[in-house]
Amino acid sequence: MAADLSSYVFALQQGQTKALARLISLVENQADGVLTMLEQLPANQVPVVGITGPPGAGKSTLVDGLIEHWVQAGKKVGVLCVDPSSPFNLGALLGDRIRMSEWYDHPQVYIRSLATRGSLGGLHPYILEITDVMKQAGFDYIVVETVGVGQSEVEIAGLADCTVVVVVPEAGDEIQTMKAGLMEIADVFVVNKADRPDADRFVHNLRLMLAPAFSKKHQEIPVVKTVAQHREGIDGLATAINTVLAQHHQNDRHLWLLTEKLWHLLQQQRMRHLSKQALKELISAEGPGVNVYRLLQRLQ
Repeated sequence: MAADLSSYVFALQQGQTKALARLISLVENQADGVLTMLEQLPANQVPVVGITGPPGAGKSTLVDGLIEHWVQAGKKVGVLCVDPSSPFNLGALLGDRIRMSEWYDHPQVYIRSLATRGSLGGLHPYILEITDVMKQAGFDYIVVETVGVGQSEVEIAGLADCTVVVVVPEAGDEIQTMKAGLMEIADVFVVNKADRPDADRFVHNLRLMLAPAFSKKHQEIPVVKTVAQHREGIDGLATAINTVLAQHHQNDRHLWLLTEKLWHLLQQQRMRHLSKQALKELISAEGPGVNVYRLLQRLQ
């Protein structure tokens, strides 16, 4: 398997899209040798743009507009769309991605839908590893669009070099109930569907709410109005993203996610000789009066 992985990585670096698709699947399924393969990947500074926000805000349409903008500029774009999981087969419920269907066969674009597989942070459990693989494919931008579960998806801030939070004017007073985390992770705020009534008032109120976050970051958080369906405001959004990327530096959020990821990997490695089925059988053998703390001492 290790030899196969090396050949896939080589093919990926030569621009073969099929190799990218295969490697992502192997990482998702944690095939033998994946960790060694990841260790050997060369460092790459491809910018990662996270697109997040509540359901119905138009994130997919916005991503579609960004793809068009970058492709017209001659850029190559990779997109990871993290969708809710089916409770039956753990696959991506929204994997068809109808709004982006015109780009699936485009030579400058690669789109992959991933299921959360029960992850509560709005991201795939191996999103960091998959993104590292994507960085080897020669993209100019990698876009990660999250589930849109709302307040719990602040994990995107640790992954992305630029985090774009998308809201709509109808949010009204609801935006005031958002967790501070979702407000503070944004490098760019997008008010999509800005042709609707009271959009200007909403933008004004949003800027007032962002003032405390602005004082912490020591730089203004841009608020961009868009009508993604009609491609209005996309150029301004792309400019705002590039400005943030130009100012990007290693931040505490990124260090936090890397720390969590290392902790998770250590747990996996230390517990690799255990399985839930084996633990179930051990408990069953002890009978109904089992003391799990005594079993814990035996297993250590």
